[in-house]
Amino acid sequence: MIRDGNVAGRDITIYESATSAGGSLDGQRLPDGAYSLRGGRMLTTDHYECTWDLLSSIPSLSDPTISVHDEVVAFNVKYKSHSQARLVDRNRHRVDVTKMGFSLHDRLELLRLFEATEDEIGMSRISDWLSPSFFETNFWLMWQTTFAFQPWHSATELKRYLHRFINEFPRIETLGGVKRTPYNQYDAIVRPLVEWLRKHDVNLVTSTRVADLETETRDGLIRVTALCVSGSDERIQVQDGDLVFLQNGSMTDASSLGTMTQAPPHLTKEDSSGWSLWESLAKASPDFGNPTAFNACIPESYWASFTTTCTNPAFFDAMEAFSGNRPGTGGLVTFKDSSWRLSIVLYHQPHFIDQPGDVQVFWGYALQPERIGDYVAKPMAECGGMEILKEICGHLKFDPKLFEGATCIPCRMPYITSMFMPRKITDRPLPVPRSSENLAFISQFVEIADDVVFTVEYSIRAAQIAVYQLLGIKRGIPAITRHDQSIHVMLEAMSKAI
Repeated sequence: MIRDGNVAGRDITIYESATSAGGSLDGQRLPDGAYSLRGGRMLTTDHYECTWDLLSSIPSLSDPTISVHDEVVAFNVKYKSHSQARLVDRNRHRVDVTKMGFSLHDRLELLRLFEATEDEIGMSRISDWLSPSFFETNFWLMWQTTFAFQPWHSATELKRYLHRFINEFPRIETLGGVKRTPYNQYDAIVRPLVEWLRKHDVNLVTSTRVADLETETRDGLIRVTALCVSGSDERIQVQDGDLVFLQNGSMTDASSLGTMTQAPPHLTKEDSSGWSLWESLAKASPDFGNPTAFNACIPESYWASFTTTCTNPAFFDAMEAFSGNRPGTGGLVTFKDSSWRLSIVLYHQPHFIDQPGDVQVFWGYALQPERIGDYVAKPMAECGGMEILKEICGHLKFDPKLFEGATCIPCRMPYITSMFMPRKITDRPLPVPRSSENLAFISQFVEIADDVVFTVEYSIRAAQIAVYQLLGIKRGIPAITRHDQSIHVMLEAMSKAI
């Protein structure tokens, strides 16, 4: 709005229900000195066209003479991803992942899904298109844990990912195309953005939730007339000419943290009310989407993550010796036989700007936290951090003493893959619904043809579409790079599948 629409920053107000900006791109140091972040994002320079377009305009905090984009590029020139331990089996063997493990039947089924239209796929699930044997292949284990898919998720979303990231297929076992930010995404992306917005006099109002929107219909269009702020009697009038951009739904809604000895509380949307505004709006018009398609089944949309703060280098040293990768160069290490479907990643250190030199931080997650562990006789969903570290040591055959002094903070996210749920095309609203006069949606739950959810790119592209449409900006939105139309890429992908 500021850069391309010439809107004055002082005329923009952002209401955020959390205590800090950034939404799901979070990262924090807890009172006891341990760190916590709900997730980490895979970036690439072969995609994320709108992301790089935005970050090319934002100065780096560490060196204001360069952009955040240039800072990220320079970092990844220095620290290249090339995993040497992508999958590890129950015997702690590094699995040979140079072959994808497909049978001829698997290849034919995958090709059939790749070529199907979204109308043909409809609301079907991945498991409706692919046989049980497919879900035992090296390819599925690596693709699933890279992008967080489950067999019951939308076949349409998997098809979109296959097309969007087809150029990553030939290097999925090394994660060679993955790019990381110098620090966690809160420090590396959110903080520079907030600094830029504040310098342009944007009003950032935190700890404030918009509980409801008042609307009226005139000339067949729905117009927002006021914002109702939760926790006060304030009613914010929306004047003629004002625009409202709403984040409809959140994949990190109702997240909760545990401790070394306590599992995270099992929260739902009733505990946070994060979905209620979209649910209320959806009653006004079918153009505003259908949130119940995404938030109605927590067992199909949740997983658990954890952040571990180490106060001695023993674990990092042992992992480097085992994997052959220095921290920041290996990406995900997935324990393929883990009941929890457990993966960990050792980032380049420091991962937080304020991280002490003698502290190291790594992150991990489990796609099946409701299952009984292999070394801990309970579901991960009921485990504190100490038990999670015990499970990791079991898979790696490491002495638990490596984690002396460590603090592991588990995190439960009941809606983290809710945007992957099977859906109709109308269940996600357009960024600017056809019946809207001054309201736009910006989130992982809007409909953008050909692009893929669960990416920073999707959120930024949605916002760019919404802003350009409502402000009538003629500047072109960066096009989605169609690697699936490159003969060279397709030949490489076919060769990898043999």
